[in-house]
Amino acid sequence: MTCVICKHGKTRVGTTTVTFDRDGLTLVVKDGLARVCTNCGEDFSGRAYCPREILVIAERMAKSGVHVDVRRYASGTAMPC
Repeated sequence: MTCVICKHGKTRVGTTTVTFDRDGLTLVVKDGLARVCTNCGEDFSGRAYCPREILVIAERMAKSGVHVDVRRYASGTAMPC
């Protein structure tokens, strides 16, 4: 896919840091899957690269009262709160 930002580079599968903010709570997930531009480095972490398990973690975090949480993404693991 051609980068929609710089219009020159191609994107490839890579990793990025994804931050979720909701109602004063912040979840940072490092090494989340993304498409990354080979030219400008812009990353795109759309729905296909945002696994449901990350959203489940954010929901658990909100229910537990945690305000800030930083995790490293590990596909297929429970990553409990």
